[in-house]
Amino acid sequence: MTNHAVGAAPTEPTGSRGVALPAPPLRDLALSRQRLDRAGARRTDPGLLERLWASPATRVLRVHAGRAPVVRTARGLQLVLRAPGEVPAPGAEDLVLYLGTDGRAEFAAVVSADAEPEVADGSAGDEEWRGLREVGDALGDRDAGLLTEAVSMGNWHAVTRFSPRTGEPLTATTAGWVKAEPGGKEHFPRTDAAVIMAVISPDDRLLLGHQPVWPANRYSVLAGFVEPGECFEDTVRREVLEEAGVVVGPDPEDVRYLGSQPWPFPASLMVGFAARAVTTDIRVDGEEIALARWFSRAELAQEVRAGRVLPPPAVSIARRLIEAWFGGPLPVPGDDTWT
Repeated sequence: MTNHAVGAAPTEPTGSRGVALPAPPLRDLALSRQRLDRAGARRTDPGLLERLWASPATRVLRVHAGRAPVVRTARGLQLVLRAPGEVPAPGAEDLVLYLGTDGRAEFAAVVSADAEPEVADGSAGDEEWRGLREVGDALGDRDAGLLTEAVSMGNWHAVTRFSPRTGEPLTATTAGWVKAEPGGKEHFPRTDAAVIMAVISPDDRLLLGHQPVWPANRYSVLAGFVEPGECFEDTVRREVLEEAGVVVGPDPEDVRYLGSQPWPFPASLMVGFAARAVTTDIRVDGEEIALARWFSRAELAQEVRAGRVLPPPAVSIARRLIEAWFGGPLPVPGDDTWT
């Protein structure tokens, strides 16, 4: 099928190895649209956060329990960014973080584990508190990057409170980007690499699976974490075999990189692939994957229209991998978030 979808990956001509794989890159992935200069060298400037907080030109993003205030404008959904004097003073447990600059303004964040504040006097206007899963694909490039960066760092800080060496409490330094022990030993942010793959059969069907913890009828492509000492391509082959009992071809061209997307739920980097299967018998592991099916394009379209298959949300790279194979947007009757 010729792929004319905006931002979708074109497919290669069918070659000697049979079924065609989508070709890279996946464009404009919702959470991969960082348009900000993170200005990492500035994080070590003494007193950077204090100077930013003293400047009315600084713009501050508030994040509470992974949610940030947004407002609907004539130009679309936007983050509510305020001057430091217009936001509540950070609490003792809050993370104050330097996010970077767009060349016109400097950006910082106050990240709290607490739920968003309730405002009953009408002063919040049209503000709504929303999370990345809900609005990540609707925000502009700069705002999507700001929120992804702030949520990612907030999640790391929330689980990195004590030294894994000594058990001592850690203190945020370097404009929020480092945690330090009392003796000075530094700990840096970590990201968990995971592969996510569109597995395609020899007769050009797509493999989708259902996890036991998902809502009924939710299906997505397979995914799994990279193990120590393992490359991405080997992880693709291992995870597909472990979760569904399907064998991916051994040749280098049987696994193709398509793109990547941060997924801070809590701290993953999803690395997307297309993979050629050489077997089609399915044997799910029953733990991570409860059900799995092969779908033709016609079957998937019919099931999605009828509501018998709920695809992953538009904000996810999983959805984009499916649509790269499908050849365009899925016919979802009413798109939803991953709930």
